[in-house]
Parts: sequence; C-alpha cells; structure tokens
Amino acid sequence: MKITERSHLAVVESWLDVTPTVREFTLRLPSEAPAAATQWQPGAHLQVNVLIGAKEVQRHYSLLPQKQAGTLRIAVKRVLHGRGGSRAMWDLQIGQTLRVSEPLNQFPLDLTAPEYLLVAGGIGITPLLGMAQLLAQRQAKVQMLFCASSDDEFAYAADLQACLGDRLNLTVGRPEQLDALIAPLATEAQAYVCGPLGLLQAMQKEWERAGRVEASLRYETFGAASIQAKPFKVCLPRHQLEFEVDAATSLLDAMELEGIQAMYGCRKGECGLCVLPVLQLEGEIEHNDVFLSAHEKRDNKQICVCVSRVSGRITLDSAYRRENDALMVSTLTA
Repeated sequence: MKITERSHLAVVESWLDVTPTVREFTLRLPSEAPAAATQWQPGAHLQVNVLIGAKEVQRHYSLLPQKQAGTLRIAVKRVLHGRGGSRAMWDLQIGQTLRVSEPLNQFPLDLTAPEYLLVAGGIGITPLLGMAQLLAQRQAKVQMLFCASSDDEFAYAADLQACLGDRLNLTVGRPEQLDALIAPLATEAQAYVCGPLGLLQAMQKEWERAGRVEASLRYETFGAASIQAKPFKVCLPRHQLEFEVDAATSLLDAMELEGIQAMYGCRKGECGLCVLPVLQLEGEIEHNDVFLSAHEKRDNKQICVCVSRVSGRITLDSAYRRENDALMVSTLTA
C-alpha cells in the first residue's frame, strides 16, 4: 500500500542498447500530460508498472537527462537471476504502452555545497549522469568515480567524459583507495553514491573513518536482493497466517500475494516505511537495507520487508489491528 501518485500511459517510442546488459528506453507521454510529468531535477525516478506473467508489478528506474520534449528516458539493466522486472522491460516492443508515474525525487542534488564527489557502480550511473552534467554546467568543483564490471559496461561514459574530462575516473572491478578520494575534499563537501549495496557500505565506512558528517553522504541503491536467496517461512499472528516466501519473491511481494496490505515507499531498503517489528526469529536475518543502523541490524528486532530476507523462520507484528476493521465499518455506515 503506497501513497498514490499521478500516473500516465506512456508509449515506447524507441530503445537502444548502450552496453551489452543496459538498454535505454525513450517513452512518449500523451500530449495532454501536464508539464509536471516531464519536468524533474537530477536524481528523479519513475515508477513503472510492468507485467510479470499475469501480475502487474511496480519497478523504479532513474530518469536520464531529457533530449526530446514530451519524452522520458530510462535505462534498464538486464538481470538474469532477478525478480523478472528487467526481463519484462527488455521484452517491450516499440509502440507498446505502459503506465508510469510522474517524476519522483528521493535523491535530490543540493547545489549549495562547495565540492562534490559522485560515485557510481554499474547501472547506478543513471541518476548521477544528470547530476554530473548540471554541476559541470554550473562550473562546480566535482569529480566522479565510475566502477563497472568490464570495459564494455561503462554506460554513458562518452557523455560523462564530455562534461567532466579528466575529473572522471573509470575503474573496472571494486574501487580501491576510496580514502584517497575523500581525504582532500572540502570540509562541507557532499558525496552522492548510487550502486550495489557493497559499494555504498564501503563508502559509508570510509566516510565515517574520515570523520565526515553523515548527512553529507547521500545515496541511492538499485536494490539489494540476494543472489543466493532461499525460501523461508513467515508467521503473522494478527492475521492467523503462515506462508513460505520462495527464492524469487521478496517478503513484501509475498505479503501482498497473501492479501496483506503493507506500507512501503522505495522498495529498495532506503526509506524505512516497510519496517515491521520482529516477534520471533528462528534463524538469521539477511539485512539488505540501508535504512536500519548497524546496531538495529544486530538486535534483529526490525526488518525491512521490501529487500531483507531470512534463513529459517520469522514471526512478524504487522500493522493490522482487528479494531481497525470495526472502525472502517462504522465509518462506512455513518
């Protein structure tokens, strides 16, 4: 259950493979769409409804800088062992329609900092491309580290080199010496990071070690699903319900399939809206979120149901209360 955003039907106008595993889509909005549907600041994303089998699910994709009026551009990484969203997107044909939200921004760029460090991992380049271009246009002091799995996976590297020049560092594999990038930054510098969970955790560690202000490290992940996920059991006493979450389904998705309304926001383990209390744990929690603190994760008293998983069995206290049913009935009959 999520706060409803305004949405529109968009048409797939074209697509382009920018790397062997990254496909860019240009979506054409209807002519009657309001200006807000095509106006955004760097860091914004779209919520896209796609069909996986017979079920419509929501996925989130960062917006690329606009090239044509009335269009939106997103890039989708093909994930062979994911939850099926990328495969469904890659199967889209020109002329097909899909429902998209108006631009949302939970990763805004603050233009008041004296210096910027941008760090991207793989498809995490998508929100940072617009940031790099805007900061370069404003002649801000900025540098970027872009990590990819191979030389042919540096999506939009030519665009970045055009605006950043020698301030762009392309690195194949895991980044090394992050401390060397952080140490010379101005005291009030900001870092923007987007990529896999491991990259963010490495940046968090080095940022803290350097004595930097935590709020000056801003980040967005592109999901943290386990690549070695296994099924696990879930018990919800308030619903008198127990079910299994299979390896290809998130706990949040499994709850929704069982007819349980769960609050959520980002579906990436960042916002904390989906956090539920843990009543009992038989096994271990794989905390894949970046919302809970290290201390909270050690306590295992809460779990972000959108991305985290369990080895074993977990009992959760959902937001459901029987008195809410009575309240709703009385409200409807009043």
